[in-house]
Amino acid sequence: MLIIPDDDEKEGTDFFESDEQPAPVVKEPKKPTYKPDDPAYWEEEEGEWEHLRPRSSARVWIWCGVAVVTVGLFIAVWLRFFSPYVEDATQYGYVENIERRGTIFKTYEGVLIPYKELMDTTRIYRRDFIFTAKNESIAIQLKKAQFDTRPVRVGYIRYHATVPWRGSSNIVITSVDSVSPSRILPPEYAPSL
Repeated sequence: MLIIPDDDEKEGTDFFESDEQPAPVVKEPKKPTYKPDDPAYWEEEEGEWEHLRPRSSARVWIWCGVAVVTVGLFIAVWLRFFSPYVEDATQYGYVENIERRGTIFKTYEGVLIPYKELMDTTRIYRRDFIFTAKNESIAIQLKKAQFDTRPVRVGYIRYHATVPWRGSSNIVITSVDSVSPSRILPPEYAPSL
C-alpha cells in the first residue's frame, strides 16, 4: 500500500520552529544612585567602597598571627645575635696569642691569660679569655703587648652568639690600654723598677 504525503508533509516541517514564543527579556530595574550625604551611599553592596568592608574574621586573625610571629622572630634574632648582654666590661691579663683567621670573613682572634687566674693559687686554672679584636688597630696594640710581654687592660663587649663577620668568639675587644705591672700585681709580686 502506497501512502501519499499531504502538502504539509511534502514541504518538510522544521522541528526547531515552534509556536511558542521566546520568554520576554525582563530588564532589571536600575539601581538608585545615592549621593555621599545619603546614608545608603555608604551601605551599598558593591562598588568603590567594597575594599573598606571588613574581611572574614578568620583571614584577619591569620594575618595578625603571621605579623606577631614575624615580629617575635625579628626580636629574637636581634637579641640573640646583635644586642650585647655585657657592655663596658674590663679584663686584665697577658696576651698569649693573636692571629688573623677566617675563610671568607677575616677577623683577629686571640687569647688572653687573665691576671686573676695566674695569681689565684688556691684554685685550678679554669680557662683562657678567648676574644675577637674589633678592628686592626686594636689587634696591633695587642700584638705589641704580646711581644713586650706586658700586661694589658682590655674593654670588651659580650654577645649571646657569634656571627661570621664579627668573629668566632662572642667576646669582642673594643679598647686596649697598657698597664704597669706594679698597678695590677700585689706588692710582693710586682717587679722592682
